[in-house]
Amino acid sequence: MLSSAEISRGMQGALGFLQRDPAAPLSFDNSMAACLRSFRVMALAAPLYALYRAIFYAQITTTIDETDIVLAEGLRYVVDWLLFPVIFYEVARRRGWLDRYPRYISALNWINLPAIGIAILGLILKSLIPAAGDIIDLAFQALFFYWFLMTTRIVLGVNWAIAAVLLVVDWVPSLFLSLLVARYLGLLGVAPA
Repeated sequence: MLSSAEISRGMQGALGFLQRDPAAPLSFDNSMAACLRSFRVMALAAPLYALYRAIFYAQITTTIDETDIVLAEGLRYVVDWLLFPVIFYEVARRRGWLDRYPRYISALNWINLPAIGIAILGLILKSLIPAAGDIIDLAFQALFFYWFLMTTRIVLGVNWAIAAVLLVVDWVPSLFLSLLVARYLGLLGVAPA
């Protein structure tokens, strides 16, 4: 598993991108071994993700079997986590960014840990202030988009336009996956309880 020193360094680097810290990428080794090791964050973040989804499902009325929910959400979690690294590998190969690929994917993997914690905070805020639910959703989505854009700009050294294109390449398949899971579970159009 990951050591407490690795977790501390990974979290510090991940949060450094929000502050536009040019030294933030140095928190992540630029080796394929370190990149592969960063996927262990997926196991570390899984309980937080489970809590996030449990809070979501507690706020809606549904007749869906709990086993179906756990299986569909578990599969979604794994596929969503692995989707962009696979897609981006081909982008990096074609653009000549393979030398930056390990550090970039490591940084994105580590960002998921504090991001899930922040997303839980967003769900709690929405349950406390239901009237501001849409504003809270937009604010948190803007924060996550900004985080991705800054990480992309700092690690890859690209301009805003290319960072925005990569954001779309990351976000659209993830959104499509979310819609597929929601449709499978019958959640499209389900209102909170």
